[in-house]
Amino acid sequence: MTSIALDRGDAPASTHRGPRLDGGWHPGGRWAFLALLIGGLAYAGVSVAADTAEVGAPLAGGVFLFLGLALLIALGFEFVNGFHDTANAVATVIYTHALPAPVAVVWSGVFNFLGVMASSGAVAYSIITLLPIDLILHVGSLGGFAMIFALLLAAVLWNLATWFVGLPNSSSHALIGSILGVGLAHQWLTAAPGSGVDGAQVRKVLSALLFSPVVGFVGAMLLLLVMKRFLKNPVLYREPVGQTPPPKGIRALLIFTCSAVSFAHGGNDGQKGMGLIMLILIGCAPTAYALNRTMPESATSAFVATAEAAARAYADKAGTTLPTVDAARGTITEALRLKHVAKPAVYAGLATLSRDVAARIDDYGALSKVPAAAVPNLRNDMYLVFDATKLVVADPAAQARFTAAEVATLKSYDEGLERGTRYIPFWVKVTVALALGLGTMVGWRRIVVTVGEKIGKTHLTYGMGAAAELMAASTILLAERFGAPVSTTHILSSGVAGASVANGAGLQRRTIRNMALAWLMTLPAAMLLSGLLYWLLLGFVRVVGAA
Repeated sequence: MTSIALDRGDAPASTHRGPRLDGGWHPGGRWAFLALLIGGLAYAGVSVAADTAEVGAPLAGGVFLFLGLALLIALGFEFVNGFHDTANAVATVIYTHALPAPVAVVWSGVFNFLGVMASSGAVAYSIITLLPIDLILHVGSLGGFAMIFALLLAAVLWNLATWFVGLPNSSSHALIGSILGVGLAHQWLTAAPGSGVDGAQVRKVLSALLFSPVVGFVGAMLLLLVMKRFLKNPVLYREPVGQTPPPKGIRALLIFTCSAVSFAHGGNDGQKGMGLIMLILIGCAPTAYALNRTMPESATSAFVATAEAAARAYADKAGTTLPTVDAARGTITEALRLKHVAKPAVYAGLATLSRDVAARIDDYGALSKVPAAAVPNLRNDMYLVFDATKLVVADPAAQARFTAAEVATLKSYDEGLERGTRYIPFWVKVTVALALGLGTMVGWRRIVVTVGEKIGKTHLTYGMGAAAELMAASTILLAERFGAPVSTTHILSSGVAGASVANGAGLQRRTIRNMALAWLMTLPAAMLLSGLLYWLLLGFVRVVGAA
């Protein structure tokens, strides 16, 4: 039986010389990197200017500069995410000599880019739903801007701190901690019940972060044991010889697993930056980005019909006189804060607001034709109804009051509201993909050494690398399918540890201890940092706004 032995020191038991990590960039590569970086930023600026001009609401110079700064910080988060998490994809191919280090990081960058471009956007909005409802509805307020800057700065600072000491920390963990810190600080400052973070969504996200490293460890360990049972080639389970690349078939397998982890990482982690950028765009330029103006005009009549059918279903269950639109907004907002929607008064409010939304969109003819002045109000009403209807459909007490046909109508209505308010413009995907992809090519050495040398007591074998990365890629892709934000760092590092155990190697106590400490400290540290920044920035913007 394999035992989990923990080394009492730092040094790996093997004295095998590791790969060369000191290769420099070719001058042409540096110029290409700089050109892509500047080109991506320019593309973002031109796209914002074009989108706002198209809807007849070009941004003032000051607002454009403010938006530019916010986008720069958000893209900076993805850039840092890239070079912080690159090691998770490339450490195995570098330490098995399947690819030289400079080639591996560029290869990983390309597949990170492709992963972002192929992503669905589900993870992006699962992150946003952690935020307090009133900050999301008023993201263009001073409090909304303080929120965005606080959580972004906190996540970037914590990522840089852990990267500096070479710890494989999770960017997802840091961002979620930052969001929780802002939400709790907001609740403390407002002292309003239910004004903080969504507890149910927090539990869902944290359970994914907690469960995924266990899946990585156990899955990689079992996979390597299965490989040993059925793949008898002893080369798979021995240390590489010198700097010699692995045999062709094994090399192709390792390059494939590196590509898969990079693609999966881009698809999951890139969406976090997308969600934050959409918050920024909605706050600074709501006329262009608060509604999905790319929805075809032909979809309007179907959406209006579904909205009216949903309104009738809600009105039937209200059992009371329908309220005014303003009263309906207040009732639904309060219900969302308290997460209690199975009440006749809430159904009455949803009936009123759904009819009003349907009437306004029908009058305009399409979302693309909504006047600039009407966009923020319509978007907030659609957002309120979307979130409340989502809770109704998921609530057993609410479902018991509706027929199966009515539940199907509400689900269809919710999907239409989602398409109208939750979307990712193409240029946002491209710029996030560039930031993440280019970030993978910078600063990767520190954490590559940790993953490649300081987790197991022996040198990484071909089989260990393949098992860890196959399990990591599978877990991340599955999580993206269900819109769950997970940590590439934690899954891959746990996978390397599990594969080390399955290969009969021990684990280095100090590294495992430091990784566990980083995992435990990230949430409270990011929460404290973001909460403090939110308090300071909120005070600053209020002083500036009053001046």
